[in-house]
Amino acid sequence: MEEILNNDIYMTIIESIAYILSAFVIMFIGKVIYNVTHKSIDVKNELIEKDNFAFSVAHVGYFIGLLLAVGSAIVGPSNGLMIDLLDIGVYGVLGIILLNLSVFINDKIILRKFCVKKEIIDDQNAGTGVVEGASAVASGLIIYGAVVGEAANLMHGITTAVAFWAIGQLVLVITSYVYNLITPYDIHEHIEKDNVAVGVGFAGAMIAIANLIRFGIQGDFVGWGNVLAEVGIDVLIGLAVLPIMRLITDKILLPGARLTDEIVNQEKPNVGAALIEAFAYIGGSVLLTWTL
Repeated sequence: MEEILNNDIYMTIIESIAYILSAFVIMFIGKVIYNVTHKSIDVKNELIEKDNFAFSVAHVGYFIGLLLAVGSAIVGPSNGLMIDLLDIGVYGVLGIILLNLSVFINDKIILRKFCVKKEIIDDQNAGTGVVEGASAVASGLIIYGAVVGEAANLMHGITTAVAFWAIGQLVLVITSYVYNLITPYDIHEHIEKDNVAVGVGFAGAMIAIANLIRFGIQGDFVGWGNVLAEVGIDVLIGLAVLPIMRLITDKILLPGARLTDEIVNQEKPNVGAALIEAFAYIGGSVLLTWTL
């Protein structure tokens, strides 16, 4: 019995090391692909020479999203080491592709009113970097929810992951419109003006909605109708809760001051107040997943 137990422990250690190494390989591939798809950006120069915080935030967000995509293939019951490693490779590469597409959608649609590259690289606009990083984290959460659970086969798993990612991107675009409606200021205008606080609040809203999408699609696939209905309900509740959480931030979490005044109506925008706003959105999202 003791010998069998020791063998199980050794196998668990070996499998864990294999999973970690495979994850690092995918992360390295993701780094290479990012460099290839952003040839005009000297990553080393931005991170080391220019100390570009805006780019660092966006870059780290990309890797957090990639980590979530890789993790989706690692967690859950094992199907055998070789099959698990195949899943990590396939979904890792898929995650890289989808995350880079997410960055493109963020640049061209969500932050469509100005040039994102100029803001992050030339102006070192941290507010823009926060939003781009949050977009990647949000996409990683969506990919995580789409992959975790049992699918009929690998091809079916890939198909559902891509479909849910596409639905998630559409919802994130809708969220950007809704968020702009519930704020008494134009988020694009103020983010372009290097207002980090506005970017932080918006980033919190995006991650909060993505977490609800993850919750709705996570688990074994039981049919499009059931899953889409659950996602639709969760997202509608989430969008309805956004203005409520902003009001709670204004009246309860930030007593004695108006949130809008702290974020846009003073000479130095209050990033701390925006962090509280972002927490309210994400915290509300987490509470909803615990109660729905």
